[in-house]
Amino acid sequence: MKRRELIALIGGGAIVPLALPSVARAQQRPNKIARIGIIDNSPLWEAYREGLRSAGYVEGRNISFVYRAAEGQPERLATAAADLARLPVDVIATYGTPASRAARTATPSIPIVAIAVGDPVAAGLVQTLAHPGGNVTGNTILSPDLGPKRLQLLREVIPSAARVALLWNPDNLSNRMIFEQLRDAAAAQNFEFEAVEAHSASDLEDAFTTMMRKRPDAVFVTSDPILQSHMQKVIELLFRYGLPGMFQTRDNVAAGGLMAYGPSFPDMFSQGAFFTDKILHGVKPADLPVQTPQRFLLVFNLKTARAIGLKISDKVLLRADEVIE
Repeated sequence: MKRRELIALIGGGAIVPLALPSVARAQQRPNKIARIGIIDNSPLWEAYREGLRSAGYVEGRNISFVYRAAEGQPERLATAAADLARLPVDVIATYGTPASRAARTATPSIPIVAIAVGDPVAAGLVQTLAHPGGNVTGNTILSPDLGPKRLQLLREVIPSAARVALLWNPDNLSNRMIFEQLRDAAAAQNFEFEAVEAHSASDLEDAFTTMMRKRPDAVFVTSDPILQSHMQKVIELLFRYGLPGMFQTRDNVAAGGLMAYGPSFPDMFSQGAFFTDKILHGVKPADLPVQTPQRFLLVFNLKTARAIGLKISDKVLLRADEVIE
């Protein structure tokens, strides 16, 4: 069921619209068939394709998509990005920091739309958010209040919570920012904090074994591509140990996670379509400011809550954007 939307503070750069006026844009769209390269296609990309359809693009008529799979693996990301650059494509669209960095390494000239990255400046993707200065633009998932807000929400859901763990991939620069933010927020809010690393899917079993030595009251899970590629395994382990999980995306909750609070990923992918359309009409990525989150969503899975013996108060549920039952 849909509930009230939580609106976030917006910062950094001019705000671009998430919806594209289809009639006006359709009259101006390029005559040739634009070729878009996408790394690691998934259901999240449907919002991106829908955004392009709303702008007047029709697959096979004036746009085509070329897909390469890497499953978030560093060596495969490099190969996928290099392959797209060699074709070449008109735009490379990427999700997350590792794929975006691989694309940037593969080509200094083909425009790159980087969607839902962490800190694009620290990752070397852009010079500044307002003035990217190269061939990369897009949006970032980070907001300075996100870590503290997630912990506040957790305490409302589980008032007795005192220990939290973070499942993260330190090879992902975005994860480093999330780690630091959550660590500092945990100290400020008197939570015991433990970060457990998972560099690959093979690390997950050991990561949870390590985690359980301190028996956390909840586990925060990042949106690292490797973890996302093996999310069913992550959720299976959470169920095995009876641990509440907090995620960044609604899809992870729909897959069986307990709750999520974070930027609206459909909005971010739709915004990626806006950037792509602008680029295909001649605007340089260097002139398109990187955008920060505009909308945050709170989602719960009541079936999961019941399965792990957790009762979420009606007061908290009324604040949710969606409750999956």
